Amino acid sequence: MISRVPSELLASARDGSRTALARLITFVESGGANQLETAALAYRCEPPYVIGLTGPPGAGKSTLTDQLISVALERASFDGSDVFDEVAVLCIDPSSPFTGGAILGDRIRMQDHATNDHVFIRSMATRGHLGGLSLAVPDAVRVLGAAGFRLAMIETVGVGQMEVDIASAADTTIVVTNPGWGDAMQANKAGLLEVADIFVINKADRAGVRETRRDLEQMLDLGAEQEWRPLILESVATTNVGVGEIWEAIVSHRKFIEDGRLDSHRRARTRSELDKVLAAMVRSRIAGLAHGASYERQVELLIAGETDPYRAASILLSES
Repeated sequence: MISRVPSELLASARDGSRTALARLITFVESGGANQLETAALAYRCEPPYVIGLTGPPGAGKSTLTDQLISVALERASFDGSDVFDEVAVLCIDPSSPFTGGAILGDRIRMQDHATNDHVFIRSMATRGHLGGLSLAVPDAVRVLGAAGFRLAMIETVGVGQMEVDIASAADTTIVVTNPGWGDAMQANKAGLLEVADIFVINKADRAGVRETRRDLEQMLDLGAEQEWRPLILESVATTNVGVGEIWEAIVSHRKFIEDGRLDSHRRARTRSELDKVLAAMVRSRIAGLAHGASYERQVELLIAGETDPYRAASILLSES
C-alpha cells in the first residue's frame, strides 16, 4: 500500500514511482496539512525549467505541446549540458462542478506520450481550497523539481486572468494563436503582451497568417520597449511544421535569461510565488472576518450611516 507520508512519497518519486508523484501533486491540489508538508520539502529543491503554453481555446496548444515533448526528448538538452531524459507536463483544465476534478483527460489530449515512461502528464483543476490553482501550480512545479525533473511544461485551457497568473510560474511563456485571431487591442486586453516571450501562429496553413502577424507586431510596437522582444513564429503542429524552430526560440530565450539575468529572473519568480501565498492567506483572513457579531455590527452601522467602510474595516482588522 502506498504511503501517505510526504517525505516517504518524495523518496519513492525520486526512485521513479509515478504513483507517489501523482499523490504528492494531489496533496498540493487539495490543500491542508499535507500541502504544507509537501511544499516544505519541495521548495528546498531546485525547480525545473518551465515552458508555459497558453492561448485561446482551440488554438492547438495540446498538439503543439505533444510535439514539443518529442523535440525535447530527441534533442535531450538546451545546450549540451542539461540532459532531459524525462519531461513533465501539467495540463490546467476546467473543473467539474460536481467532482472538482479536471474535465479534460490528459490521455485523450496527448495520445502519443500518454504511455511513454519518460513523460509524466498530469491534469490539474482547482478544488476550491485556499489559493486554488494559483498556489497549486507553482507548488506542483516544485514537486516535479524535487522528484528530479529538469524540464516541465504547463499547458492552460484558454486566455484569462488565471492563465496570465499561471504564466508567472513559467520561465518561457508561449502564447499560441491562430490566423484571424482577434486584433491587437483584444490581445492587449487579454494581458498577453505582458506574459508572452514567444508568439506562435499555429494552423499557419490557413488564410490570415499575414494579418495576424501584423496585428501582433503592432501590439508589440505599441508596448513598452523591452530587452527581449517576443518572437513571432508560425507552425502547423499537426504535421510538426515549425516545431523545431519553436524549440530553438525557447533555447534562445533561456540563454537570454541566463546571460546576466538569471538572478533577477529567479527573484521575480520567487516574489511571485511568495506574493500568491500572502494574497491567499489575506483572502482567507478576510473571509474569517466577514462573519460573527463584530462584522454584523459594522454592517448595521454602515446601513445607519454612522460609519464608513474604511473605518469599519480598520476596526475589524484591529479586533482580529
